[in-house]
Amino acid sequence: MTNTFEQAEPEESQDEVERCLTAAATAAAVWGQWSPRRRADALSAVADSLDAEGASLIAEAMRETGLAEGRLTGELKRTTVQLRMFADVLRDGSYLRVVLDRQDTDFVLGPRPDLRRGLMPIGPVLVYAASNFPFAFSVAGGDTASALAAGCPVVLKAHPGHPNTSRKTADVVRSALAASGAPEGTFAMIAGRQAGVRALQDPRVAAGAFTGSVSGGRALFDIAASRPDPIPFYGELGSINPAVVTAGAERERADQVAAGFVGSFTLGAGQFCTKPGILLLPRGTGLPPQIAKLTGEVPPARLLTSGIAERYRERTEELAAVPGVDVLARGAEHEVPSGVPAFTPTLLHAGSVENLREHPVLLEENFGPSAVVAEYGSDDELHAVLAAVQGSLTVTIHTAGEPDDAERHQITGLVALAAQRSGRIVFNDWPTGVAVTAAQQHGGPYPSTTAVAHTSVGTAAIDRFLRPVAYQNAPDFALPPALRESNPLEVPRTVGEAGDSRRWRTPQG
Repeated sequence: MTNTFEQAEPEESQDEVERCLTAAATAAAVWGQWSPRRRADALSAVADSLDAEGASLIAEAMRETGLAEGRLTGELKRTTVQLRMFADVLRDGSYLRVVLDRQDTDFVLGPRPDLRRGLMPIGPVLVYAASNFPFAFSVAGGDTASALAAGCPVVLKAHPGHPNTSRKTADVVRSALAASGAPEGTFAMIAGRQAGVRALQDPRVAAGAFTGSVSGGRALFDIAASRPDPIPFYGELGSINPAVVTAGAERERADQVAAGFVGSFTLGAGQFCTKPGILLLPRGTGLPPQIAKLTGEVPPARLLTSGIAERYRERTEELAAVPGVDVLARGAEHEVPSGVPAFTPTLLHAGSVENLREHPVLLEENFGPSAVVAEYGSDDELHAVLAAVQGSLTVTIHTAGEPDDAERHQITGLVALAAQRSGRIVFNDWPTGVAVTAAQQHGGPYPSTTAVAHTSVGTAAIDRFLRPVAYQNAPDFALPPALRESNPLEVPRTVGEAGDSRRWRTPQG
């Protein structure tokens, strides 16, 4: 089976890639110098234009991806909300983290010079669009929005799974930016695997951002790191997102846990990066048959591309063949008019959690509508298997509403492990559905991401594309506006005055 959309992806010419990179490098010196409020207005204009073209964009995305209108409508809203959130961040100005330490001849460590520190854009960013979110993690998605907000031009490498949606979205973004007065080259889109590699190798690109497979992301990460001038590469690659159910939770709300798990791992045909791929249950529980029954009632759902479908088919067969694994619900493949198959979900039972440790392939992400359940007999067994899980975006813990002392002790140990293995710990909920907020952390240890200190969702995503610069004893006219004495941008600043005893006190013996 083939997907005509994937086959039709053009390979951008070397001349066109060169043109885009040259324009981006030229635009960087202008776009990065715009005031935060002016960039905010431009981002808001992009959001308004996407809203205005929403019906057309959604119709094209439905045709290319097979995703439902309701899902895509919500995703486009998330895309425009992200753009407006970053516009608000710019208008606030605190993202620049401006700190002024005035000259102090009596500073505790000796005379202190005048020091002024703030953040500046790093330069052109190469963004690789994702397959599973044709709006929110694609052309105008969070990576693009945060990079543009930071003052960095964006070169977007389109995903072959939705090329026409990408082109239409890119046209809207370019037109809105141009109408706002942004320099040519502030945003451009290229297509093709080799074009994406060439762009990443180009010295004018200052950072890369990617959402996709472990193999593809690691290859790009290695390219970024092995350049003569290595650059940061913010990749979101793969995540198993383990979920733990305590005995107290199973006693209180087994039906709710079973239904919630099935709804979460089959949401979007299991093609969410936060899909809970493993459910860890107390030994002897009656939940596996109940979960299997609910799994068997889920209708078939089309996968996004033929490539994803082929990898899912192979991985599911591989997991089902692992010794000790029982297939509780065997998914079936269905042909659909698009040529990309649809699948009903598969549920596998690995037996004891010890089997997960003995066969690490069970602890690796299977992108699609499948999940593995396993049972633990003690906290030691549970801790051992969680310690064996690779870095994950999330860990979920389902507990009793009012846990007793023994369960509180169990939860405390689980939280300590979960914090080591993931970037977000979810209690009595499911990890699919990522809130776009200032407090969100969508990242974790490798392979969930390549940059554990950062997030690709929420307003903190802007930090990836900024770098600090300090100015010592600089004349006021030579300083960036945010650091000047008059503070013409009116951004929040932390100021250390001379003789301020609250800053860096001498330790008392």
